[in-house]
Amino acid sequence: MEPIKSADHFIYFESGLSSLKHLLEQKNYSKVFVFADTHTAEFCIPVFREMTDDLDHFDIIETDSGEENKNIDFCIGIWKTLLDFEADRKSLMINLGGGVITDMGGFVASTYKRGIDFINIPTTLLSQVDASVGGKTGIDIDSVKNMVGTFTLPQAVFIENRFLATLPQRELLSGFAEMIKHGLIADSKYYHTLKNCDYQKISAQLIYHSIQIKNEVVTQDPLEKGLRKILNFGHTIGHAVESYSLEHDKVSLTHGEAIAIGMVCEAYLSAKYCSLTDVDLDDICQYILSVYPKYHITEKSFNTLINLTQSDKKNEDGQIMFSLLEKIGQCTFNCKVHKDDIINSLIFYNNL
Repeated sequence: MEPIKSADHFIYFESGLSSLKHLLEQKNYSKVFVFADTHTAEFCIPVFREMTDDLDHFDIIETDSGEENKNIDFCIGIWKTLLDFEADRKSLMINLGGGVITDMGGFVASTYKRGIDFINIPTTLLSQVDASVGGKTGIDIDSVKNMVGTFTLPQAVFIENRFLATLPQRELLSGFAEMIKHGLIADSKYYHTLKNCDYQKISAQLIYHSIQIKNEVVTQDPLEKGLRKILNFGHTIGHAVESYSLEHDKVSLTHGEAIAIGMVCEAYLSAKYCSLTDVDLDDICQYILSVYPKYHITEKSFNTLINLTQSDKKNEDGQIMFSLLEKIGQCTFNCKVHKDDIINSLIFYNNL
């Protein structure tokens, strides 16, 4: 598959990391660091070493895995480690891992000594189809996702299906939610194709198409001033549910499981505020619930969830703003939604 041009860098597919060596020789970095969490250090760095057998001059920076660790305290530890290793402004950070690693690693790199280069090698389906495109970096503050971050582009992104073999099924399912979202907001044919495929056997071609969809949107609106907001469909409520689950559940929801809930709730809002038909609403609900386990949203959590949606980055002038569907394959943005209807959407989900 041909590389995808994204802004001023390339996303490489199934290249066996062959272009990485050339990039490193071209840039002549003073030091190279591989940033990974405990999971990717165990399962993915061996694959990385095998694919880059002539790359041995790098240091590994390891952090604990999990969204709960994507915060400023862990960043401070990483910055201090870079200082201890005498990283200068000609250093490179290779972020090897899922969305937490690429988000946090990109943020650390973009702010260390006012910015060093970084490369993303996403190793989960979620990070490949979502975090790999767009140059967003970020960390969480007080359980509110991605409250602090930058728009900083990597030098390159490498998508390798070999890393997906290291994932449990639940992590594959998490990434699959973002692929469903891409079909719902921009490509109805792709959405119906996904309905007939097995998420446990996602082809490189489907991943490629998802990235193409996101890249086309991001290219038109790199700083999320308009069109790029459609990529947030399912995320206003989804992020709130994810944050709540992270704080209160013994086994918290994955990002994709929370976004699946968000897409059902926001499809309900799409039928109320936009032109999504009841037929399409029913189609979306039935399909998502056939793939993702049902989660009970307790009534006592409603006020907390509303407060979390009020902290969403997309809000303007105190108004809760949503990206909603006009129909399957077409999305609009900057939709103001009343708090009572957000609660009604949660009740709608619970009653399905």
